[in-house]
Amino acid sequence: MNLSIASVTTAFNAVKVLPRQIDALLKQTMQLREIIVVDNGSSDGTVEMLEERYPQVTVLRMAKNLGAAGGWAVGLKYAALEKGHDWVWNLDDDSVPGDSALQLLISGAGDLIKDPDLGMLAPLPVHEETGECYPPLLWRDGTVFPPSHLLREPVWFADMVIASGCLVRREVARRAGLPPEDFFMDIFDFAYCLQVRSAGYKIAVIGKCPFSHTLGEVQEVRFFGRKVAWAEHAPWREYYKTRNLTYLVHCLYPSPGARRFLAKTLLRHACAVVLWNSKRIEALVRMLQGFFDGRSGKLGVRFLPGKS
Repeated sequence: MNLSIASVTTAFNAVKVLPRQIDALLKQTMQLREIIVVDNGSSDGTVEMLEERYPQVTVLRMAKNLGAAGGWAVGLKYAALEKGHDWVWNLDDDSVPGDSALQLLISGAGDLIKDPDLGMLAPLPVHEETGECYPPLLWRDGTVFPPSHLLREPVWFADMVIASGCLVRREVARRAGLPPEDFFMDIFDFAYCLQVRSAGYKIAVIGKCPFSHTLGEVQEVRFFGRKVAWAEHAPWREYYKTRNLTYLVHCLYPSPGARRFLAKTLLRHACAVVLWNSKRIEALVRMLQGFFDGRSGKLGVRFLPGKS
């Protein structure tokens, strides 16, 4: 099967990390038809570096930072709807796929790749240093971890996957629409997955395709004698995580069960912030702002990276 596959990377001030990714994309055992970088208004020379070192890369320059959500929407629209690539491979700017990552995703799907109801293909996200798996999730009036036996299956189906590393079919962008760019950062990939599922598409996870992914600076902390993995985020990220999850539950997929899930999730996370976040007061304030903005449906950009 001769598939036209393009990669889309959303980049912001990524001059130091992006070359490793571009080199990895150029070495893929399954060749990409086009490598696309959406630059979110970088000021560190990212665009200049790409133009000088990688003239074969398509660079879409944004006048301002649209966030990971907005960048993905722009890139998917260009690659799928304007250029007509069959599949679009989404990547964070610091992701470095193995040389055979794309081929493993496609070959791991087998004949499933021909199924018109298959909307997304996702690898199994793994923390590069710790080896910890970030399993794709199921949606049952809230997020649910899949049964452990599924993680050992070569192919299985999920409702929500992390954006980086996933492939999106062209027809999904046409029928289900584009990612919710007003989310700016965080939860937008889960929201888009549910949007795709609501349109009748399936999301397949390829268990034999591990993909390096890091959710913040993960450290081990002690809680009642147990080791717990904790990823600290800046207060501005806590705002978007809280706001977008609240909006997802209250405005997009409301139910009594989902609201109970939200209350437990936010309370548990607020306790963790109090215990382990180095900027706990500011982070809690941002969480509170995010909760009320999410309840009222107020999306868009409120805080920018580095300006909490």
